[in-house]
Amino acid sequence: MDLSTGKAIEISYKKLFDEYLQKYPPEISEFTFTNLFMWRNYYNFLFMEFKEHLILYSNDYLKSRRKPINTDSRDYIYFFPPIGPYPDKIIIELFEDIGNIEVHRVPEDICISLKENEKFSELNLDCLEDPNNWDYIHNKKEIINLAGNKYRQNRRWLRKFLENYKYDFKVLTVDLIEKCKELQLEWCIIRACTEDESLEAEQDAIYEALNNFEKLGFTGGLLCVDDKCAAYTFGEMLNDKTLVIHIEKAHMEYEGSYQAINNFFLKNCCVDAIYVNREQDLGIEGLRRAKESYKPIRMIKKSIVYHIKE
Repeated sequence: MDLSTGKAIEISYKKLFDEYLQKYPPEISEFTFTNLFMWRNYYNFLFMEFKEHLILYSNDYLKSRRKPINTDSRDYIYFFPPIGPYPDKIIIELFEDIGNIEVHRVPEDICISLKENEKFSELNLDCLEDPNNWDYIHNKKEIINLAGNKYRQNRRWLRKFLENYKYDFKVLTVDLIEKCKELQLEWCIIRACTEDESLEAEQDAIYEALNNFEKLGFTGGLLCVDDKCAAYTFGEMLNDKTLVIHIEKAHMEYEGSYQAINNFFLKNCCVDAIYVNREQDLGIEGLRRAKESYKPIRMIKKSIVYHIKE
């Protein structure tokens, strides 16, 4: 495999990525073209086609963003799981051909298949669970209705918003993009994004998505109170049953605004979805509490496949 032939992700490749993702429907939140495109500069992603698979990798991520497992070397290549019919076999081939790699965000079913391959132990590989990147899966109907005692707190916040504010919800259109940017900028100023590398990177990724709204084709919602933007969100169908929420931001000035934007968006967008993937918590305690408050019905487990140091 010649990684030097890899190409940078550009909007013109959306059709190619969509063809792979439609043929091999993903469960992990990373695998929409929108998500890969908006984060492409953070990871410095490259991609190539190899044996009927789409291969995504970064030569830089394990040099600049995080340290590889079990080694002080920075000369390691970061991969996402291959997209295609036999990702486990391609992962084995990657380790055989290249060696100094790690494969991240590997779903549980691929890890199971890998462990059944005799070459997995011969190559001294392991799957290390990565719970900070596990996706939260919710029943859409349940988190819209918020019925029962377990949703009491979120129901209370939603009711507070509905009773206290004169609001207007709109499905996202191109003429509303600037309103989303205004709130995002204000949100970032309040949270001092320029002093937090991860928040600054997220803001850049959000602008990449919003600036390419029409070409990327995702859906979203904007919630205003007295003509001021109180919250916005956007997402898209991940597979035929699951809506993935990429971004959800709300102004803390309006109590219950997070619960309100979630509720309105789920009622008005991607109506055929049965499940909602609210992505990962990244090990951030506040995010974890917020996602757990919606009582996930399961988690999409992901692992890092790496070479055990002898």
